[in-house]
Amino acid sequence: MNMQEIGQTGVEASRVALGVMRFAGLSPADATASIAAALEAGIDFFDSADIYGGGKSSEVLGAALKELGVPREEVVLQTKAGIVPGERYDFSRAHLEAALDTELRRLQTDYVDFFLLHRPDPLLDIDELSETLGAMVESGKVRHLGVSNMNPWQIDLVQAAIDVPLEVNQLQFGLGHTQLISSGLHVNMDDDTAAERGTGLIECARLYGMTIQAWSPYQFGTFAGCFIGHPDFPELNAALAEVADEVGSTPTAVATAWILRHPAEMQVICGSTSPAHIREAAAGADIELTRAQWWKLYRAADNDLP
Repeated sequence: MNMQEIGQTGVEASRVALGVMRFAGLSPADATASIAAALEAGIDFFDSADIYGGGKSSEVLGAALKELGVPREEVVLQTKAGIVPGERYDFSRAHLEAALDTELRRLQTDYVDFFLLHRPDPLLDIDELSETLGAMVESGKVRHLGVSNMNPWQIDLVQAAIDVPLEVNQLQFGLGHTQLISSGLHVNMDDDTAAERGTGLIECARLYGMTIQAWSPYQFGTFAGCFIGHPDFPELNAALAEVADEVGSTPTAVATAWILRHPAEMQVICGSTSPAHIREAAAGADIELTRAQWWKLYRAADNDLP
């Protein structure tokens, strides 16, 4: 497993991380088997959120790591907060502090390596947020900060409030969701792709030294389904199979490698619960695609060039 620095923190972690959003429904034995498969594949970064499975996903992760006897310092734990499901977004001090403390109990740890603001809150009080995040870091409960699903101006606003750098922006990205690339390629065009659905986010991350974490990397739409093997994407799947044959791997690994080939040094968040799929995703970190292979896959994903 190839490793990378997350943001500018000095923290070296696996280029493929495991997201546990879907782990709430697993039995303890199955969850432990999936976490073990990830660790065996070289994955040492685990991503959760206070709302995943109503909190059960973080509990399952914490229990599995304890069952496997994994030393705390050998894994990187990340969680997110700021969403009240079905009601609102909430960056108030009361909500964020309560969410963090609850997550620490669920994960069976006294600190998280990364704490992310899950989605933008239009009612955020910038002074209150500054005090809240500053206190979290000063207390040692949080080592590093980041955001999720934020545009460059929102990042600037949050960054202006705090003295420590934002290190991560978690965004949906992959061959089934290429807006971060496509909207930039269609700058100054009058077609639908030119609409700003991600323009500048990759450039912002590179300029600020932030790591983009690609969530739902194998999904089309948002949660519509996996494009790998899906009959609605014959050209893309044919290209994935061809490149997989060329590099001696699998379509899932190639789809992972496509994201990691970008010079922004993104990290892929694999959200699978299947040990076999987790191993395939992890294998993508060791594949170096050529420029021609990268563009072939991009074009096969129904993307045109202006």
